[in-house]
Amino acid sequence: MPKFFLLYLVSVFLLFSSCKNNKTEKESIVTNLIDNWHKDAASANLDDYFKAMSEDAIYIGTDPSEKWTKEEFYQFCKPFFDKGTTWNFTPFDRKIYYSSDTNTIWFDELLNTWMGVCRGSGVIVVENGNYKISHYHLSVTIKNESMQEFLQVKQN
Repeated sequence: MPKFFLLYLVSVFLLFSSCKNNKTEKESIVTNLIDNWHKDAASANLDDYFKAMSEDAIYIGTDPSEKWTKEEFYQFCKPFFDKGTTWNFTPFDRKIYYSSDTNTIWFDELLNTWMGVCRGSGVIVVENGNYKISHYHLSVTIKNESMQEFLQVKQN
């Protein structure tokens, strides 16, 4: 009986360790994907920036008109990347979330940008064995106490 109990404890420990390692490995892959995506934008690396996105990716920007498919976003970005006049968003607070089976991944992050602090949120999918950004939404953050001033500016 003690051998069985010890074997049971070791099995449970190994099972939980492998689940934790799997999630830790995925978190490292996801973190590197998003970090490199932001770095590719900052260094005007157009090809790698768009390779990080799934084929059916959607990018939502800060302007109400900015909801692009991958191809539309590519056409918008290409002139900026060609001139090297891209953006540099530096994440400083990112949270990554997983479904119970860890196959669905989503995240949110705060970013230092030329617009001040912005928030990004996104969805990661696995496409042909590779992790890809499938949906990204960038928004400008506004402190609650500044909302009335913002609404006045927005009406102009």
